[in-house]
Amino acid sequence: MNFLEGKKRAFFIGVGGIGMSALARYLFNKGIEVYGYDRTETKLTKKLVSEGMNIHYTDDVEFIPTNIDIVVYTPAIPADHKQKNWFIDNDFTLYKRSELLKEILNESRVIAVAGTHGKTSTSSMLSHIMKGSDNEVTCFVGGIMVNYNTNFLYGSSKWVVIEADEYDRSFLRLYPDIAIIQALDPDHLDIYGTGEEMVESYREFTLQIKNGGMLVVPDHVRDMMSKDWLAELEDKNISTIKYGSIKEADKKKTDINVISLIAKELNTDVVINCEGREIVLNVLFPGRHNALNSVGASIIAHKMGMSWDSIRKQISTFKGIWRRFEVIHKTVNQIFIDDYAHHPMEIKAMVGSLRKSFPGKKISVVFQPHLFTRTRDFVSGFAEELDQSDEVILLPIYPARELPINGVTSQIILDRMKLEHKKVVDKEELINELKSRKIEVLATLGAGDIDKLVPIIKEEVFN
Repeated sequence: MNFLEGKKRAFFIGVGGIGMSALARYLFNKGIEVYGYDRTETKLTKKLVSEGMNIHYTDDVEFIPTNIDIVVYTPAIPADHKQKNWFIDNDFTLYKRSELLKEILNESRVIAVAGTHGKTSTSSMLSHIMKGSDNEVTCFVGGIMVNYNTNFLYGSSKWVVIEADEYDRSFLRLYPDIAIIQALDPDHLDIYGTGEEMVESYREFTLQIKNGGMLVVPDHVRDMMSKDWLAELEDKNISTIKYGSIKEADKKKTDINVISLIAKELNTDVVINCEGREIVLNVLFPGRHNALNSVGASIIAHKMGMSWDSIRKQISTFKGIWRRFEVIHKTVNQIFIDDYAHHPMEIKAMVGSLRKSFPGKKISVVFQPHLFTRTRDFVSGFAEELDQSDEVILLPIYPARELPINGVTSQIILDRMKLEHKKVVDKEELINELKSRKIEVLATLGAGDIDKLVPIIKEEVFN
């Protein structure tokens, strides 16, 4: 039986989250009335309201309508939330986003995009590529795709592209037909304890791919997979497609070889060899990480029957995602880029891309750490990668779902850094701080609320 059959009204607690809002859009597209709460009004919640959803910003049970059939909540909601507790006290079944996805995707064919980095870029690229085929997919992605101004697309086929999030082990509720893992760098150690335990959960995830399915991995992920892990996949008749490797000596390891990356100022030509054919993908973004994301997405589309000519055409028209190397301001002398980077390896990729795109320019970074636990666990990594910039301004830690941890502040990153030009400032001081500096290339980085400062910086610093 279809889970949604007979259901007419849904209530989302935390509807303004990027993953929650995509799910709300799916239910609304299915003819279900959507109601929801969020802490503050944002550009995204305004858009949901304009699409016909009912959203309020006061935690009061009086705002809960009658006859609610589905209740969805985000784990970021605090334990004392009145509306959430009202539903619990009145014996409603509450679903986390991943739990509801499991129910509604039961009859779908799923392409799951996993990895500690690259999920949003790869799933968005793949969704855009598939828009160019007759086999249109539904997609749930963790960012706003510039081409469509949304994080959700509804397609006519049974195929669904979805980000498989490792946080809270959510991806273990998915049983995909096809999966891709883009990175296995340690993250969410507040959940897993160790990087090894996190990788073990990824192994469990891959073994939930349906018999006869497919796993796509870049070679740096393949190198972390044990012989036993690969044998388990083979026993389930799951084919493992390997790609990547720019090094000539490593080509034998891969099924699809990246021959070269031709870097331009703000885009990259990716030359690959697939089944004896040389193909050039024009990616409208710099950086090796974006290049490999595009290759992974293209491989899946090709395995699903799309021609390389169609794939190339779609890749060349993919305009990106909000807050993923998003160019906010650009003149001959100055450039301002905003990015979601919140892990040391993402900062490494970002600063490396800036160096290649703008050689000889001074790189200024404003970074807002995200989560006390992540700051504590990766303080050395943050310091090392931020040191690759020319000057760094650190904002206070964005707590998200966490309470403060004694002794864990942005200062501990600063204290580990070797860079001469570094400083911690409050958000209220940032504009004056930036005005006092000669900016050539500025990058604002972080997964918290630093994005709210972006339009202010653009208006007051660059105009």
